[in-house]
Amino acid sequence: MTDLVARARSLADEVLFPAAAEVDRTGVVPRSHFDALAAAGFYGLAAPAEAGGAGAALPELVGVIETLAGGCLSTTFTWIQHHGLVVGLAGTANAGLRSKYLSALVAGDLRAGVAYAGVIPTPPRVRAEAVEGGYRFYGDAPFVSGWGGIDLLQLSGRAGETVVHTVVDPVEGAGLTAHPLALIAAQGTSTVRLGLDGYFVPAEQVLAEVPHADFVRANTFASRLNGCAPLGLAERCARLIEEAGEPETAGALRVEQDLIRTRLDAALTDPPSLPPARAAAGDLAYRSAGALTAATGSRAVLTGSAAARLVREAAFLLVAGSRPEIRAGLLGLASR
Repeated sequence: MTDLVARARSLADEVLFPAAAEVDRTGVVPRSHFDALAAAGFYGLAAPAEAGGAGAALPELVGVIETLAGGCLSTTFTWIQHHGLVVGLAGTANAGLRSKYLSALVAGDLRAGVAYAGVIPTPPRVRAEAVEGGYRFYGDAPFVSGWGGIDLLQLSGRAGETVVHTVVDPVEGAGLTAHPLALIAAQGTSTVRLGLDGYFVPAEQVLAEVPHADFVRANTFASRLNGCAPLGLAERCARLIEEAGEPETAGALRVEQDLIRTRLDAALTDPPSLPPARAAAGDLAYRSAGALTAATGSRAVLTGSAAARLVREAAFLLVAGSRPEIRAGLLGLASR
């Protein structure tokens, strides 16, 4: 276990998991959770060392994300969005944006979210139209987490076959409205749907303009990391199952975790194999939460029980960050 993963394990077990039931009950992540992540250096986890970040390798990234997700899904799901903008700024040709924001983001002094899922499908859900002095955005960004608690937002839209990434203030105003979503789990993510009706972003706030095909290819790595949360939840279930006196069940679930983690890593060089691996991760999380319910017994159906919360969170992860191919894989697994 590396120092980063050990640090994450301590934070998950001593801070996040003990408070997870209260976060679930109130739908609010304490600011202190995010401050603890910043103090541990986790807001710079994805940033290269030359930018002041951890320069973490894939096994460390995976280990930290899985571990934190097993502590509190709401906290982790909100925090993980931050790294999209960190990575974008580390590689941007817009030196002004990089110098203005990157160091503060790496330190966790500024915290970010992303709104780019709307550019993946064709036709896109978010369109960007070039106008004098910048772009205007139209459409709706379906799931934007951290609203009200983030300082910056990476807003992306499609202009033909080009994806336009920008950096904006996450504040409602002319052409931008936020519609809060009521979720079955992870309500603490403060997730909204953004409505965009001619929302103007000046040219100096453009982070990058990339071909859509290149964006989709580059999204493979992010999609692999999206497989971390289900495995982190599955491991938390395995630990609780073991504590309930069922070590053989816990051990069998851990064998599956290892096999799926290997599949997810291998998919980085074989992208078509990623959706079935992601589906397997979601399926395992859901089955692990079900096994925890059985191991816990009747107490599992009481409001506030860890098993009840983890079942709902596992259901949430069946669709979070999903794609049609992953949905098909999940249904295929269910049909067996």
